[in-house]
Amino acid sequence: MTRAFILTATVLVGAAACGGSSGGGQPAGGGGPVQHPASLVGTVGQNDAFTISLTDDKGAAISNVAAGTYKLTVHDDSGIHNFHVQGSGVNDATSITKAEVKTYSLTLTPGTYTFLCDSHPTQMKGSFKVS
Repeated sequence: MTRAFILTATVLVGAAACGGSSGGGQPAGGGGPVQHPASLVGTVGQNDAFTISLTDDKGAAISNVAAGTYKLTVHDDSGIHNFHVQGSGVNDATSITKAEVKTYSLTLTPGTYTFLCDSHPTQMKGSFKVS
């Protein structure tokens, strides 16, 4: 095997392992160290863009959050998208037809949770792990 082939194969394997979701969401399945955010912030459809994200109150992407109860503030900035979070005992969504800011109290138990736009679920989605 040549060095160039080994390097190329390593880069391709690394790129495939990065995973992710389209539309600006988070990596699928979560992982990494357990996060302990003060609160959660969901954002969808800024300027009607096909973007969706879930961060902590300081703007860091959520991937593996500690189980517990959190305040989630959703900034739904579009009348063509919504923010829908679901998982064990959680099923909350903003309206598709209007922009709004909504606050939820989420009790998260261990498992995998998803967030998506119901109008564009294959393009705008993400997930996170609760440990």
